[in-house]
Amino acid sequence: KFAEPAAAAERMRELMEDRAQTAREELLLKDGRIIDRYSAPIMGPDGKYYGRVWYFRDITERKTSEARILGLNRVYAVLSGINALIVHVHDRDELFREACRVTVEAGAFKMAWIGLVDMAAGYIRPVASAGNVGDFFEVAPPEVFEIGETTIGRAGRAVRNMKPEVSNDFGKGKQKLMRKGLEDRGIHSFAIIPLIVGDKAIGVFALYSARAGYFDEEEMRLLQNLAGDISFAIDHIEKQDKLNYLAFYDELTGLANRNLFLDRVAQYIRSAKSRKSRLAVALIDLERFKNINDSLGRQVGDALLKQVADWLTLSVGDAGLLARLEADHFALVLPQEKLGGDAKEFLKQLMESLLDHPFRLNDDVFRIAAKLGVALFPDNGTEAETLFRNAEAALKKTKTSGERYLFYTQQMTETVAVKLTLENQLRQALDREEFVLHYQPKINLESGEITGAEALIRWNDPNTGLVPPSRFIPILEETGLIYDVGRWALRQAVKDYLRWQAAGLPAVRVAVNVSPLQLRNGDFISDIEQVIGVDAKAAAGLELEITESVIMEDIKHSISLLSALRTMGITVAIDDFGTGFSSLSYLAKLPVDNLKIDRSFIIEMNNGSGGLELVTTIINLAHSLKLKVIAEGVETEEQLRLLRQLNCEEMQGYFFSAPVSADIFEKKFLLARS
Repeated sequence: KFAEPAAAAERMRELMEDRAQTAREELLLKDGRIIDRYSAPIMGPDGKYYGRVWYFRDITERKTSEARILGLNRVYAVLSGINALIVHVHDRDELFREACRVTVEAGAFKMAWIGLVDMAAGYIRPVASAGNVGDFFEVAPPEVFEIGETTIGRAGRAVRNMKPEVSNDFGKGKQKLMRKGLEDRGIHSFAIIPLIVGDKAIGVFALYSARAGYFDEEEMRLLQNLAGDISFAIDHIEKQDKLNYLAFYDELTGLANRNLFLDRVAQYIRSAKSRKSRLAVALIDLERFKNINDSLGRQVGDALLKQVADWLTLSVGDAGLLARLEADHFALVLPQEKLGGDAKEFLKQLMESLLDHPFRLNDDVFRIAAKLGVALFPDNGTEAETLFRNAEAALKKTKTSGERYLFYTQQMTETVAVKLTLENQLRQALDREEFVLHYQPKINLESGEITGAEALIRWNDPNTGLVPPSRFIPILEETGLIYDVGRWALRQAVKDYLRWQAAGLPAVRVAVNVSPLQLRNGDFISDIEQVIGVDAKAAAGLELEITESVIMEDIKHSISLLSALRTMGITVAIDDFGTGFSSLSYLAKLPVDNLKIDRSFIIEMNNGSGGLELVTTIINLAHSLKLKVIAEGVETEEQLRLLRQLNCEEMQGYFFSAPVSADIFEKKFLLARS
């Protein structure tokens, strides 16, 4: 019954001949059982040797338990070793290499390897291994690593099903792939465990043992915990790598972000100082990008930004000189060797080439213009932050000057400083309730009656008196204060209207201008609901004037928003009509009540340049759409006469009255009318 009967018999003969020796041995039976055999000589009282006695005991269960405990202890050792790695190893490749090494050394596995999934190739790519690997990966057939519905490889199945694959005994199982190669390496069982991050298998952890039947339920539970720890570490490292990347790079374009760009500028400045050379920092603002993003969608806008980043990299020749700062802003640092000695000529050609380059989006070709602000080292600053700030000042100046590009001057900084001071004053003005509304009456051209009023924001600065709107409205919009000030204006206009009505005065409808920023704000409708929610009569007294160009930016959104306003009972007017190039097909669909002709067309009516014909066309068009027409900016009796002849319904302007305070408007116009 012994696995090696000849050797067992020979040993028994040796012991029979030895009259003094006792022996204890473990023997393996053919059926796999382990026998503990004890033998001792039989000695008589007379001291003679009579033979030997043998005791046999089945210790299979005990030995199996001991082996199992040893195996579990080794797995625990592997688990402990890899968890220790996870704490201090922050490089993914190093983690993989060390995990395989610890598995083989502490777990007494013959071989271990880790592979990552390449879904595009439909393949598991080994990235680390340890143990008796040899030429395993070279001689293994492709099926061992393939991923797919019909794959026969255990690794591919583990990934597909996100469950471990175990082959515990080649002699009894159906293992086919690499069977001989594994047995030649002394391997008789293996387990392939998927590495799962989130809800996806991103790789496998493969372990190979010399002992058949090694991977029982308890070992597999521990090994799955081990694979889970490795998966956690992979996820943590990837997230940390991404955070580290995002700390210095723009995720969309791969260019440096502001922090990294400033570091690089500082390095170039140090080099320029040592060489006594010059460099330029330029900030680039793409024009019309928001229109493309809003009309064609974020995905198309992102595609355009990537193309622009690629074009700039190709044009400059080094991505390390570039950065993307925010939505449509890029930055560029140019050492003297790139400038070729003439910064102005280099940047001029760059802007011209950008405008000439065709960018293809959704089978359409787009030409992109840009504005550019430039600061030079050492003329405009000797520190990275200073150069960057001065380039920003130059870029802001291009937006008000009409220039394509400007180089920094000291006056630009002074202008920015004035704006910052003004912004701070405006914030305080809002807190101190220094804003007031002035009202300019609207007059019926046929009857001369007051039909309404336009509310206009004024800032009553306690130090300087009334500040012209042209000085502070652009700052309100640039800083976002227009949201708060705009809400205040709506509330105050409604408050005045309700006060006049409660006093028994002829409470005319009040028109309030809506900023483009307010209109684009997702909370705009909610803000209006709150404003008119104070009284059931409030909506009837409120008219919103919305600039034509703003309406045409996103016509579908505008139609939806204007419909919601009219449903509330609010009157809607198109302001500055004639300046926004409306499509007639869309104009007919707009849910509006009134149309205001821009004052520039009123001024041109009697100068013989075609202004009268244009105003005539606008009035006829509005009447055909059943809209009431209001002419703004009427300043002369001749303009008034012409508008009456053209059947314009209403007018407002200095010919009748300048905007006046609420008290004066009430006394001069409402009380007089009553």
